[in-house]
Amino acid sequence: MDIKDTLITLSEKSGVSGYEHKVADYIELNCPWADEIRKDKLGNLIMFKKATKTSDKKSPKVMLAAHMDEIGLIITKINENGFLHFSTIGGIDQRVMLAQEVTVHGKKDLLGIIGAKPPHVQAPDEREKSVEMDQLFIDIGCDSAEQAENLVSVGDLVTINRSVIKLNGSCLAGKAMDDRACVAVLLECLKALADINHIADVYAVATVQEEVGVRGATTSTFSIVPDIGIALDVGHGDMPGVPDYQTIKLANGPGIAIGPHVHPKLHQRFVQTAENWNISYTLEPAVRPGGTDAYAIQITQDGIPTMLLSLPLRYMHTPVETLDYEDVRKTARLLTQFIAELDWEFVEGLPCF
Repeated sequence: MDIKDTLITLSEKSGVSGYEHKVADYIELNCPWADEIRKDKLGNLIMFKKATKTSDKKSPKVMLAAHMDEIGLIITKINENGFLHFSTIGGIDQRVMLAQEVTVHGKKDLLGIIGAKPPHVQAPDEREKSVEMDQLFIDIGCDSAEQAENLVSVGDLVTINRSVIKLNGSCLAGKAMDDRACVAVLLECLKALADINHIADVYAVATVQEEVGVRGATTSTFSIVPDIGIALDVGHGDMPGVPDYQTIKLANGPGIAIGPHVHPKLHQRFVQTAENWNISYTLEPAVRPGGTDAYAIQITQDGIPTMLLSLPLRYMHTPVETLDYEDVRKTARLLTQFIAELDWEFVEGLPCF
C-alpha cells in the first residue's frame, strides 16, 4: 500500500472540525497494520498495535496523536439575492480566501466561488487593504434567497475545493496537509512496526477538533492514560521572509521540539535516536505549546511525559500547504526507532527529571 497516495486522498476529503467522520472512515479502511481500531464518543480514531515483546512487567503505553480535522467555513446567512455569507471554523488566513473555489455541503455537494466587490468599484482606501472576511460571500449561481434555500441551509459546512498537486521532487501541495500529513506519519510508523518487536502497546490516534481547541486529544488521552505521549503536528517550513530560527527546513526531517511542554528525557532520547540512525532533524524551540495536541496530552490527569515532533510545512492554513513527503518518511522512521528501542528502565525513569 502506498501511503503517499493515501495522504493525497486524505487531503482532498472534507473533514472540518467536528465533522471528521468521512476522514476517519477512510483511515480505518487503509490501516491494515493495527490489531484493533475503534472510534470513541467524540470521534477520535484509535488504532491499537499490541506489544510483541512480553515479560512479567506490564507493557508500557505509548500514545501517538495527529489531528485529522481541517479548518473550514460555515454558512451563517443567505441574502435576498442568493449569495451565501459565512464564518470560519478554525484559523483561516483570510488574505487568500478571495476567488477560491469551494464545495458547499448542502442538501447535496455544490460548487461555489468566493467573491467580493471588485477593485474597480472600491473606494481608494479599500483597494490598499485585503478584503475583510465579512465582505466576502459565496456565489453558487442562485439569483434569489428562495432558490438558494432549496439547496443550502444556515449551518451547512464549506470546504476549499482543491486537488493535491505534485511539485518538483517529492513535494506536494494541497489543503489540510495540516495535519493529515502527520496522520500519514502514523500509518508509516504502524506499517514499519508490523515487522519489529517492541515492548510497548502503541495507540496511534487520529484526533478530532484540534483546530478549535485540542479537544480530541484531551478526551483520548484521558481514556488511554499513556506512559508516554507523542504529538505530531506541522511546523513552519523554510520560506522567504521568515527568519531561519522560526522555521524547519523542508527535506531535512522533523523538528524535535524543546520547551516547557516537552519532557527533557524524551527530548534527549529523540535527539540521540536521530543521531544514532543518521536521521536529519531540526531543533525547534517552542515556548507556546497551546496550539498542538501536545498541550492536551501533557496536562491530562496527573501529567503525561510528552514529546512534540513537527513536520515542516509551508503556507500553513492556506489551500496550498506544501511539504516534502521525504519528511513524512523520516519522521515515521524516527518514531519507529524510538518505539523499537524503548525499554522498561527508560519508561520507569521518566517521572524523575
